[in-house]
Amino acid sequence: MERRARIIGTGRAVPDKVLTNADLEKMVDTSDEWITTRSGIKERRIAAKDEVLSTFAHAAARRALDRAGVDPKSIDLILLATVTPDQPIPSTACFIQHMLGAVNAAAFDLSAGCTGFIYALSTADQFIRSGKYDTVLVIGGEVLSKYVDWTDRGTCILLADGAGAFLLRAEKGERGILETALYADGSMADFIEMPGGAGRYPPNVHENIDDRRLPFIKMRGNETFKIAVRNLTEVSFEVLRRHNLTPDDIDWLIPHQANRRIIDAVGERLGIPAEKVVVNIDHTGNTSSGSIPIAADEIVEKGLLKENQVVLASAFGAGLTWGGALIRW
Repeated sequence: MERRARIIGTGRAVPDKVLTNADLEKMVDTSDEWITTRSGIKERRIAAKDEVLSTFAHAAARRALDRAGVDPKSIDLILLATVTPDQPIPSTACFIQHMLGAVNAAAFDLSAGCTGFIYALSTADQFIRSGKYDTVLVIGGEVLSKYVDWTDRGTCILLADGAGAFLLRAEKGERGILETALYADGSMADFIEMPGGAGRYPPNVHENIDDRRLPFIKMRGNETFKIAVRNLTEVSFEVLRRHNLTPDDIDWLIPHQANRRIIDAVGERLGIPAEKVVVNIDHTGNTSSGSIPIAADEIVEKGLLKENQVVLASAFGAGLTWGGALIRW
């Protein structure tokens, strides 16, 4: 029987601070109606000054381990999907390894924008299928608020903070990750980017940071919208087709929470009823690589996601990148 990566525990952690649309009305030229109509967001969670990605990634991971009843020392690998690490060096996954006491785990960060969690799941799946590792902790999370230009209403209304985690364990049987598909198109890298702060526009050059405002997230939202809907739909059909399934076989669609209009458009194109589409963007905002595991953990906690149900997860993000994952829970 085939060896699969089964999800045995989930967890999430978000900041206490809530930033509402009413709060944003006082900060930038916008309104609750404008934000809600274009994104579906009513509020988002924002990290405090002394909170960093590892604050939430560690808490989410700890909850996943506790739910699964797993000792951190049994973890073989920690994968952290993020574009907002605590520091450029070392990887934030190493901080989390130490915080958890996962002394036997290899650890590294993975960057694929909002598709990061799907990329990390696929990577973990390969390690487990190959027999290299038996227990892998996959975390997706961001502190996007620390890179937001609060004068840019096109981005500041969307982005938020938080982390989610899946604990995977090798198991023979039908449950687990069934299929994944990953894609990228670097010709559209400037659609979603943060130009400053690294080698191209280094932080030790004053005009790059202070004068040109380059260390902020920038998005070309209108152009990205149509590409996102098309590619998310295509990759979803692909992973279903690879496993000889159709949208009728799906119990839950858990899409990246980028924009309510994108979520609705993809669900409609797939023909998946709205009641099977997980949407939490109204109270979480866009947490990038954290959005899928956070949303999944919410419905696990509510008792809605049950054993043997089929889950389709998909995401689209900076790179441009996109991907899908088919899971039997």
